Amino acid sequence: MSESDFYTFFTGGLGLLIAAALLIAWQLWRVRDDEREGAKSALEGVSHELRINLQRMVTEVAQLAANHEAGPDALLPIRHPQLDGVNSTMIRANRNAIAVVGATYQELEARKMSLRAVLAQGRDPAAALDDAMDAVINGIATLYMWEVHNGARPSDAGTVRSWHVRDWMKSHGFTQDALPGMYLRDEVVERLRTYGLHLTPQPLTHTAHEYYNMQYDRHADIRGPLWRRKVDKDVDEVVIEEDDDEVTATPDDAVAKEAELH
Repeated sequence: MSESDFYTFFTGGLGLLIAAALLIAWQLWRVRDDEREGAKSALEGVSHELRINLQRMVTEVAQLAANHEAGPDALLPIRHPQLDGVNSTMIRANRNAIAVVGATYQELEARKMSLRAVLAQGRDPAAALDDAMDAVINGIATLYMWEVHNGARPSDAGTVRSWHVRDWMKSHGFTQDALPGMYLRDEVVERLRTYGLHLTPQPLTHTAHEYYNMQYDRHADIRGPLWRRKVDKDVDEVVIEEDDDEVTATPDDAVAKEAELH
């Protein structure tokens, strides 16, 4: 083999090696990209699955509240294959949030089982319905944190406008009067606030009259707002000291006057 043939063979082999390496890298990139898209689709499926189960439970609870004579067959079992698939695979996800979603399903199923038992025994389902409604509110709050804040803890989600939560529920079909005897969107907002989500604006806790009475005392002052201004403590102390001096000086003056008379 001549030197030129050797270099030709070496160059061709090196080119084939580089091409094979690039092909392997491209295949690995495709596999990784497919896995990433599959994980994203699976997590979106968990969200969609929870939303469908919640909407169905809202409908069932509303129907049972309107007709207490319905049987336990009106409550369909809850299934969550998407969540089970995420739990069974090594998908990179917020496992704490996945655990919260799983606990939400457990609560929903427990409330449904309790409601089925009450309906099967022919007892008054009012208390069981209240528990089911409470579970639905918790589920909607969990779904909001999962979809909007990627399953973060409410205290770590930052400041959120309450109208944003209401618009999100409106876009998902959770109407204000979906559950009887309550305003669903208001209840979800308050539940999120209870869980630690910083929602603005804050609810009013005092009337204007109560607020100004907290800021000002009963000392009238025409220069203050609402003619009421809080007097400084230093001024009060000076007035009290002057009054004490006058009180202590009164017996001495009386003794002096008696001496002059004698």
